[in-house]
Amino acid sequence: MPQITMSFPEGKHKVLTMSYDDGKAADQRLVEIFNNNGIKGTFHLNSGLLGKGDRIPESEIEKLYQGHEISAHTVTHPTIARSPKTQLIEEVIEDRKVLEKIAGYTVRGISYPNGSYNQAIKELLPHLGIEYARTVNSTESFAMPDDLMEWNPTCHHNRNLTKLADDFVNLHKKQYLYMFYVWGHSYEFDHDQNWTIMEEFCQFIGNREDIWYATNIEIVDYLHAFQNLRFSADSQFVYNPSAMSVWLSIDERITAVKGGEQIELNKSL
Repeated sequence: MPQITMSFPEGKHKVLTMSYDDGKAADQRLVEIFNNNGIKGTFHLNSGLLGKGDRIPESEIEKLYQGHEISAHTVTHPTIARSPKTQLIEEVIEDRKVLEKIAGYTVRGISYPNGSYNQAIKELLPHLGIEYARTVNSTESFAMPDDLMEWNPTCHHNRNLTKLADDFVNLHKKQYLYMFYVWGHSYEFDHDQNWTIMEEFCQFIGNREDIWYATNIEIVDYLHAFQNLRFSADSQFVYNPSAMSVWLSIDERITAVKGGEQIELNKSL
């Protein structure tokens, strides 16, 4: 029986994803930094606050975040663990409706406003079309998420970012999968006058051949695609019912299982 493990696209074993909240004007500079270094981000927006104060207006959102992910953050940014259920439902559904009209695709993720959530909210969100939810609980680890409705990031950008980047780049054991997940608010760079932290980080960690640069939802979709693979009982062949390809390490050899295809695993070597 062959030894089979999941790999990231093209056989990579490390993924970097960035997650930023509130959609304020500083996102423009942050997106430019990401684009210059081949990095992808997920941007969680409050549809009811677009264009207010220094928040990016609705007319500029689609163009600004092209190539990245637009995700939910509720309509008005309430502390949802203290909100009535009816209000929570409206905050999420209405946020999705507005953002989907702007983005032109289904919005399926959220970051918890004010970091507020509880078990009841986690159980409700999938019924509202939400497939992942990010917390503010930094782990300083590179572990893959165990619970997508309580997706804990590696760190805030002000917390050991440089050291963690060094550690991440130097991870070479391919028997493991590693995820580096950074979160924050772009306006904090203006407040703290420390844009150089993000600029240097992205220059250091970007455009590397052994790292997959992905949005939050791209990671979720890939994990689901792997989980949906249909392996034979003796692991001699596998069918991929998904549209996207999934990469496998089969006895330490990388093989792509294309969407809609079935392959014989031994012959793929």
